[in-house]
This record gives sequence, structure tokens and C-alpha cells, in this order.
Amino acid sequence: MPCGNVTVIVATVTVPPGADEADDDDGAADRDGEGAAEDELVPAAKGCPFTASVHPATASATIPVSSTPHTDLLRTTACPFPHRPAPTPTRPPRRRFATAWHAAHVARRSAGVAHYAVLTAPAAEAGTRHSEDEQAPMVARDAALTRAPSPERLGPTRVLLIEDDDGDALLVEELLIDVGAAVELQRVRSLAEARPYLAGVACVLLDLGLPDTHELEGVRWLQAHRPDVAVVVLTGLADEYLGEHAVRAGAQDYLVKGQVDGQLLDRVIRYAIERVRSEEVQRELREARIYAEENTRLERGMLPSPLVSDPELTVASRYSPGGQRLLLGGDFYDVVQAADGWVHAVVGDVCGHGPDEAALGVSMRVAWRTMVLAARPTVEVLTTLDQVFAHERHKKALFTTLTMLSIDPSRRFVRVYLAGHPPPLVITPGGVRQPEAPLRPPVGIGDGSVWPSADLPLDRRWSILMYTDGLIEGRIGAGSRRLDVDGLLGLVESVLPAGYPARGAEEGLLDDVIERVRALNGGDLDDDLAVLALGGGAR
Repeated sequence: MPCGNVTVIVATVTVPPGADEADDDDGAADRDGEGAAEDELVPAAKGCPFTASVHPATASATIPVSSTPHTDLLRTTACPFPHRPAPTPTRPPRRRFATAWHAAHVARRSAGVAHYAVLTAPAAEAGTRHSEDEQAPMVARDAALTRAPSPERLGPTRVLLIEDDDGDALLVEELLIDVGAAVELQRVRSLAEARPYLAGVACVLLDLGLPDTHELEGVRWLQAHRPDVAVVVLTGLADEYLGEHAVRAGAQDYLVKGQVDGQLLDRVIRYAIERVRSEEVQRELREARIYAEENTRLERGMLPSPLVSDPELTVASRYSPGGQRLLLGGDFYDVVQAADGWVHAVVGDVCGHGPDEAALGVSMRVAWRTMVLAARPTVEVLTTLDQVFAHERHKKALFTTLTMLSIDPSRRFVRVYLAGHPPPLVITPGGVRQPEAPLRPPVGIGDGSVWPSADLPLDRRWSILMYTDGLIEGRIGAGSRRLDVDGLLGLVESVLPAGYPARGAEEGLLDDVIERVRALNGGDLDDDLAVLALGGGAR
């Protein structure tokens, strides 16, 4: 007698009064024919959880299950045919019964209807028999392989099912369990009920026929409020066209109810999640590219080419954004030689970081260069700069510190203006010194028309180091101590080569100073860094 697992085909038949008694009589008649010939009906085996009339030629049986819950029916799939002791019932993979259960679920809603199942066993080769010990482990192994999640998956994926129909909801659950999908499924009945559960969800299975949404309203709401969540739309045959519209509206995919199996559902969920991740990566790359282009334009605005025609004058500069943030700040510098031979230089720092501060620094530098090229007096230049800053800043609390130098045509003295900024360092063959000059409040604070200054003599050979506070706010070691101006002065003295200043030595000086400052800080500096070195005199 062939033996194997069975398939279930569910049909609904109207039961006339007294049909149950007739079925019982038939079962008794079958039991009386236990010694029948092979072409006669063979009774069901003792120990089988249901009673069946089995025909050996077709290996089929008709079983009344009107009083048998569908869960019991599912557990009978490993039951052997007659003349064989039944092994312990083992729940098989559920995929093959999903459609059958759904049909039974719908049929049970109608009164006066009983359910019957037809079990069909696959034919086996003649003479082939499996022992009881062989069959039970085989069924258990099949079920275990079906349910086992892939070893490549790292934990379950959270999926939220928004479905108001109980039958469809259970069908989705059965399909996912069948294929061993590594998902944590949670079900709600409406979009309003789903909103508190969206946090941490990777994918939403969305029915388009919810009681509180119409057609694509749910998709649009999810796109507007949770664009980071993958959306797979569930549609019926009558409104399959809405699935395509849903994808255009932002959903990652759609499925038609009644045309889905477990593998397809699991694959669509995983692919939808990966599409969202891929779209997010592409968006971040686009934003990074746009941000880099904006930074490049702003850098060009803040880091200009010096306008110096004196061959005896050397200009070197360095700029880097703060730390690992790679965010542009408001540090800027410029050097311009006027028509009358005066050389003017400025280094400024707009407080804060970001594109707004960087743009403000660019506007400050352009305004300063414009006024210098127009040959306006220095006090007028700085007063205009204060006015421009007051009008351009986007926050009243913003301010700018700066240092401006004006070197006379003979290159024998320099005029220094300080507005809340660290003083420059003057380097000569005799050493490094910090010039004394009056300090006024930063630009944007106080009276913008008052600009005190100090004139300082220069030696035959000299270099002037101008910088923003990013250079002196680095730490010394692991403690909280900062380098500060005095520490920078000693550091510059320690890196000066013999015979400094020599022609073109400013480039190497800046590299050595910045490298030493970063080494003391233990890495990149936290703040933006702008450094400008001017060198002149007989070399």
C-alpha cells in the first residue's frame, strides 16, 4: 500500500438533516469490511486522528471533518495509511495549506454548511515501504528545514501588517511561517492604529482597503511621515491597477492577494527593505556631493589668491576645517597690495560653523578687498566692514574677530589693528615677539567706527605670523590645558631653523608649526584653522 504525506483540497457541501448519522453508518460498514479485497475500500488505520474511507487504487480518502477544527486537520498530514501505526503527529510546512485554510475560513462564515476534505497520497513505487522509525524523523526534518531562518540573517526584521481582514492577516502569517522568514510580524487593523507602532519598523505591509483610508491615502501618509520605512501594498484582483499607482506614489512594491506564496512574500519584503536602504545611500551620496561642491565654492571665496606684486614679499597660507567634522567655518584671510605700495593683510574668524557662517566670512572678505582696492582709508574700510557684517549676519548674537596689518611701502614698519583677535607674532633674527597693540571688541559688538591701532618697527629681515584661534585652542596632552598665545610663541621658537628668516622659509615654517600643534593635541584640532605668514626685508 503506498504511503506518504497528504494534500488537502477543501470543498463546501450543504449537509441535509441526518447526514451525520449516515456518515457514521458508512464508517461502521467500512469497519466491517476489514478483510476486503485490494480493489475494495480499505478502512482507516487505528490511531489515525480522523476516520477515512481509503480506496487503494486511487490512494484517496473522503473524510468528514465538520466537527474537526482546521488546526487538527493540519496536524494529520503526516498520518500513514492503513496497516501502519501512526507516528506522533508533526506539524508540516504550512504553505501547502494556506489556500485551503483560507477557503475553509470563508466557508465557515455561512450557516448550515459543513466542510469536507479530500486527502490524496502520492503514488509510490511498488514494493517500496518506509518503517515507522524512518518516517517520523523525515517529516520532522522537513518541517525544521522549512522553518529554520537563514544563518546569514542577523535577527528578525520588524514588519507591520496593516490589514483589517482577519482571514487575510492570518494567511500572511501562515505564509511567512511556512518559509521560515526571519521576521517579527505585528498586525494592526487601521492606519490610525498603526501610527504608534511605526518606530523601529523596517517594512509595512499595507492593505489599500482600510476603514480609515481611501486607495493611496495610506501610501501618501507613510511617504510624508515615515519615508525611511519600506512599503509593500496588498491589493485585490479588482484593484490590481492601484498597485502600480502605489509604486509611483512611493511604495517599493505591491502584491496581489490570491497570487502570493510564502517565498514570494518573503522575497518582496526583503527586496523592499533593501530598496529603501539603497535609496537612502544614494540620497546621502547626492547630499554629500552637493555639500562638497558648496564647500568648494565657499573655500574659493574664503581662500583667495593674494594680490601682491612686490617680488621681495613672500606670502604663505594654510586652511583646514575643524576636527573630523570637515565642516567649513567662518575663518577667512586676504592679502592685497594697493597702488600706493602699502600691503594690507587681514585674518578673521566668524563665530560658529556651517555654511551660513562660511558665507558670512566670504562676504566679509569680499567687502574688505573691495574697499582696499578702492584705496579707502583703513578706518573707513573697517567701519564699512562692521556695517556689512551687521546687515548680513543671520543671528544678532554673531560676531567676528579679526586682525588687520598695513605694511608701509618701505617695509620698515607695520600698523596693527586688533578686534577681539589673538595678536600676530613677529619673527626676526633676534627671536619671536608678540607686538603690543590696543584691543577693541569684535566686529558686530560696540561702536563700529572706533579703530585704534599701533605702529611697530620691522627689522631688515622679518616674518609675521597671523592666525585664527583654532591654532592656539588645541590641547597639550590628555589634560584640559590649552596651547594659548604664550605656548604658540615658545613652539614657534623651537621649530625655527638656523638662519631664519630666509627667503621662502615661511612655507616650511607653517608646516612645522601646524604639525607640532596637532601632535601636542593628539590629532586634528577641534576648531577651524587659518594661518597666514608674510615675509619681507633683505634676505
